[in-house]
Amino acid sequence: MLELDWGHLPFGYVKTDYHVRSYFRNGSWTELEFSTDDRIPIHIAATALHYGQQAFEGLKAYRGKDGKIRLFRWKENAKRLQHSARGLHMPEVPDEMFYEAIVKAIKLNLGFVPPYGTGASLYIRPLLIGTGAEVGVKPASEYLFLVFVTPVGPYFKEGFNPVSIAIIRDSDRAAPLGTGTFKVGGNYAASLRGVIKSKEHGYSAPMYLDAKEKKYIDEIGAANFFGIKNNTYVTPQSTSILASITNKSLMQLARDMGLNVEQRPLPIDELETFEEVGACGTAAIISPIGLIVDIETGKEYRYCKDGKPGPISTKLYQTILGIQFGDIDDPYQWVEIIN
Repeated sequence: MLELDWGHLPFGYVKTDYHVRSYFRNGSWTELEFSTDDRIPIHIAATALHYGQQAFEGLKAYRGKDGKIRLFRWKENAKRLQHSARGLHMPEVPDEMFYEAIVKAIKLNLGFVPPYGTGASLYIRPLLIGTGAEVGVKPASEYLFLVFVTPVGPYFKEGFNPVSIAIIRDSDRAAPLGTGTFKVGGNYAASLRGVIKSKEHGYSAPMYLDAKEKKYIDEIGAANFFGIKNNTYVTPQSTSILASITNKSLMQLARDMGLNVEQRPLPIDELETFEEVGACGTAAIISPIGLIVDIETGKEYRYCKDGKPGPISTKLYQTILGIQFGDIDDPYQWVEIIN
């Protein structure tokens, strides 16, 4: 095992031994190959650089108490990457190749899978980019699919403790009927203004509202939003939100707990009615929210009044984490053991 401070890893890049790649040329994918070089040569006119023909995914591998390594719902990630590829007119990565690539990347870097009990996991980043040279605006003829891995700690430094969020109104992450439902770099580039602004004001992340009317909750930076009230799990529905696999899983777990589940347009005015609120996604799993501030109007919404996450958020977090690490039963067969 490597000499890393597993219990204090940031959510950042740590160089590992290998990554896995395949090229799309002449209408088909090449056999998977691996490389030790964490840089890739790319043509100066590649469509990924000029026209944003790029998509990616994020998932994790977890080492259980039994030493076995588990993947969580990788088929959903494969499906979402295919959805993004269709949206940007790129070739789809077949399920079989997606799975083979992520498993190879894990097994080539076994020493970087954090030990059980450290709170850390192995983050897996599949990436699909247009590498063919084009000067006119058109899809590339060649593409690169690669998978790299890196050990990570919590996405928010607070871990599973309440974070503060700033409502942002002077920029948008994505437009209705734009690329919001695709996991592409352009959406994250567009979110950077809000991310920086929220941090400059002392908050952990921005809350984006709908781009058209600024009346409805969209996303929390790079995560989905959820709220709890009246025994109901509520999460926004919009044509500009990226569907979170974690959120999809939490909705099922909420039903299992006897909660009602609503996915619908969620007016910002409804924030004051929630008993618990949080952000969810692969990176953070769940980040409970203790404070939301509209920095334009100064209005505040406060939760976690005792400084601790709410009981339902806590149970959801413990349940999904227990499934991911293999500590509790997995009734939906979401987890796949790879060794």
